[in-house]
Amino acid sequence: VQLQASGGGLVQPGGSLRLSCTASGTIFSINAMGWYRQAPGKQRELVATITTSGRTNYADSRKGRFTISRDNAKNTVYLQMNSLKPEDTAVYYCHGDITTGWGSRNIYWGQGTQVTVSS
Repeated sequence: VQLQASGGGLVQPGGSLRLSCTASGTIFSINAMGWYRQAPGKQRELVATITTSGRTNYADSRKGRFTISRDNAKNTVYLQMNSLKPEDTAVYYCHGDITTGWGSRNIYWGQGTQVTVSS
């Protein structure tokens, strides 16, 4: 199983970005997908997660600015980020709670995509 993230980049404060992450491989089911981020010198922290049924969970500071969504048919999760602030600068990692075709349930991570918010 692999998670491929894309969509990061450089954006000015107040701008928007949309991240995407697609899971591929021998997948039986995806229980949840989401995003974490890690800023320089800080621990990795939750951004948002979404279950197969669409239940979402956001870190408090991202509520209202970030929206997570999911296309189950495409095994893809999206993160729409609006009103970006310099403190949102971090490497964003896609996360998947996935059951493989062999019945093994594991946590998988994507390679990370850099988001830089700067004028």
